[in-house]
Amino acid sequence: MLPIAKPAPKLTLKSTISCTNNPNNYGTNSKPTIWSNNLMSLAIAVALVTPLPSSAIPSLNSKPFSLPSTTTPFSQAQNLPTGLENGKIRPCPSINPGCVSSNPKSSNFAFPWRILGYSSNSAAIQQLQDALLKTQKNVKIQLVEDTPNGQYLEAEVDGGFGRDVLEFLVNGDVVSFRAMATKVTYVYPFTTALGDSKGQEERIKQIVNELGWYAPSFDSMD
Repeated sequence: MLPIAKPAPKLTLKSTISCTNNPNNYGTNSKPTIWSNNLMSLAIAVALVTPLPSSAIPSLNSKPFSLPSTTTPFSQAQNLPTGLENGKIRPCPSINPGCVSSNPKSSNFAFPWRILGYSSNSAAIQQLQDALLKTQKNVKIQLVEDTPNGQYLEAEVDGGFGRDVLEFLVNGDVVSFRAMATKVTYVYPFTTALGDSKGQEERIKQIVNELGWYAPSFDSMD
């Protein structure tokens, strides 16, 4: 009588797991290890070839980061504009107390002059130059020009702390003007400039007295 063959025992989930934990079962462990290595290699390759977002890559044309510039009264006082503004003498800058101007918008205001015995703008300009040379030190005439609003004169003279700028606009028998210090002094940490307009007022008085022209004042109106 032939022996009856017994069916092969079925591997259960428990036996499969135990086989994977046995380092001697190379046939069972080889496939998971190979698949794990392949997946890791694939992930690294994808990461290397995938381009970064454009926002993450700095552009060669991008401007370097810089802090916003701050404007202080001291920096503004370094380059004070001269010349006519809308055909008129400029007012005194609020950051420069060493100034007097016949512009009514000026904080340090003086009345325009009246020319007694007026003949022409050019004659009045010549008289102004002569008066400057007689009353001021180291006078340098910077500009004399005709404008639609009259004849303009700009000059530099020695001041208390550097050079001062004198500007005149002759229009008929009326002379408007501005006298201004070009150097403004500040004492850290204060942001208010030192000085006042008395020095410029005295200078303007010297010039008009030399000319003999009429200079109205608040005192003369009393």
